[in-house]
Amino acid sequence: MGLLTFSLNVTLDGCVDHQEGIADDETHAYFTRLMDESGAMLWGRVTYEMMESYWPAVARGDEDAPPALREWALKLESKPKYVVSSTRSDFPWTNSHHVIGDLRTAVRELKEATPDGVLVGSGALATGLDRLDLIDEYAFLLHPMIAGHGPTLYQGGLLGTRRLELMSAEPLGNGAVALHYRRADPPQRES
Repeated sequence: MGLLTFSLNVTLDGCVDHQEGIADDETHAYFTRLMDESGAMLWGRVTYEMMESYWPAVARGDEDAPPALREWALKLESKPKYVVSSTRSDFPWTNSHHVIGDLRTAVRELKEATPDGVLVGSGALATGLDRLDLIDEYAFLLHPMIAGHGPTLYQGGLLGTRRLELMSAEPLGNGAVALHYRRADPPQRES
């Protein structure tokens, strides 16, 4: 069974607004590496639509982009993308699939079918998945800034504290720190 890893940009004050953070070649290389190591992406509808509005055009060459962004876009184009949505069922972007049915069951089946793991990059969806005890690891890129606004990480709250074990902390040249944690209290697995 593959691991479900929650990965996101976050500021020192917990802001996860996609417009905050350092967007440079180094941060894109970090997220490209994470994506390369994963078998699939998992997003909520809002994140999917944000990504769909830009990255396919970069992959096609319709948008001018530096090499690191073009590399990300091309790899993202071919990566399986799974979308959780109760309001949309048509996802035309290449290799996109609608997650239907019971969320806990569907995500467990996705993890089972994806031995290289699944990377979830939607804050609200990750909160819901963590409430269902489905997230195994956390890979946050902590940016050296205070945004002073939201949305914030785990804004909807969890039922209890998650104890984590630090796997690695890698400072980047731009001042951000790549943090990789594994659950110290592993998710409960049903037999």
